[in-house]
Amino acid sequence: MPHHPLTRRQWLAAAALLAASLGASAQAADSFASAQQTFARAQQGDTAAVDAAAAQFARLSAAAPADPVLLAYAGASEAMRATTTWMPWRKMRHAEDGLARLDKALSLATGAGSAPGPSGVAAVLETRFVAASTFLALPSMFNRQERGRALLAQVQTDPLFASAPAGFRQSVQQRAGAQ
Repeated sequence: MPHHPLTRRQWLAAAALLAASLGASAQAADSFASAQQTFARAQQGDTAAVDAAAAQFARLSAAAPADPVLLAYAGASEAMRATTTWMPWRKMRHAEDGLARLDKALSLATGAGSAPGPSGVAAVLETRFVAASTFLALPSMFNRQERGRALLAQVQTDPLFASAPAGFRQSVQQRAGAQ
């Protein structure tokens, strides 16, 4: 079977395609990092950051609908939007929409195994932690505290937890200590 080496044009096209895909990957990582910073500000009480985080994660999740981590953050930030409106029906809609996304993210994460998510943490761990933190922050009328505690315990006892980045382990331990 004859071997046909790549022509210069084919090689340049392949190199351009690789460069574009690496650039898109780097851009996605930057977008996630930016959204995660906005989310952290929202969690710390910056109400102006809540809508921004919800919009950023909604876009990221729409671009990668099979990513449980992005969907979990989209759900958590949507649920946080309930704290920024005065209208009771909107509060309920934001909370319920966020919880539905979190439930879907948890079911997607089950099949993720030990694959790392966008932040380098195993997707299953980060998804569970985001869901647990959200569930534990909800008013008791949503009946999610017990599930939140169970998810937090699952994260801490998962064998992947020991090899997770130190910052993630510290966040989990701080959240567990607050319980």
